[in-house]
Amino acid sequence: MTDNVIEVNADRFQNEVLDATVPVVVDFWAPWCGPCRAIAPEVEKLAVRADGALKFVKVNIDENRDVAMKYGVMSIPTVAKFERGSVVAQAVGAKGADAISKELALGV
Repeated sequence: MTDNVIEVNADRFQNEVLDATVPVVVDFWAPWCGPCRAIAPEVEKLAVRADGALKFVKVNIDENRDVAMKYGVMSIPTVAKFERGSVVAQAVGAKGADAISKELALGV
């Protein structure tokens, strides 16, 4: 994890994601998930490309099951784009940075 992608738990989700003033990309993952580890560098690439225009966070679903359930995360990795507190797009499965950007309409 880097300064570009921050780890968020259930206690911080409201403040960091739902109340954010910019769109937030949330990477729902788990440490035991190989595809999740595979896309981590791809999400990092997007965070660097976004250069502050978007916020990037990770949510460990094992430690934050309620958050994952609330947003219908059934498979991981799931990368979701939140705007003004709502999910507006999701990408499920291991994908490259360009595919994630296109699927979520990130513009980066």
